[in-house]
Amino acid sequence: MFVGWGSFHGRDYYVRQFRDMKIIPSIDLVGSRLIEFATACGETLARAHARSGDPQAISSYMGRGPQFATGMTEFSRRYAEQNERDHVQLVKAIADKTVESMPR
Repeated sequence: MFVGWGSFHGRDYYVRQFRDMKIIPSIDLVGSRLIEFATACGETLARAHARSGDPQAISSYMGRGPQFATGMTEFSRRYAEQNERDHVQLVKAIADKTVESMPR
């Protein structure tokens, strides 16, 4: 149910998947514990993915140097920047009334 999280202009956000119809907690339930919730979801996802492959093959692929961590860091940075660009476009589309938004 959890895909990611981040902060933007002092507000915390989390990203969920909806299509598989899992139970989706409301922001009221997780908002005050967002960091703990994100950590738990990330650890669960990492464990699930770790079981999906051959540990020796994965370890060999990742290697012993910093390349994997560096690559993941760079990917994460670029992904966050893209999310920020997407959000700017969404806000503009809402302001231009080309995308409907529900009042808060």
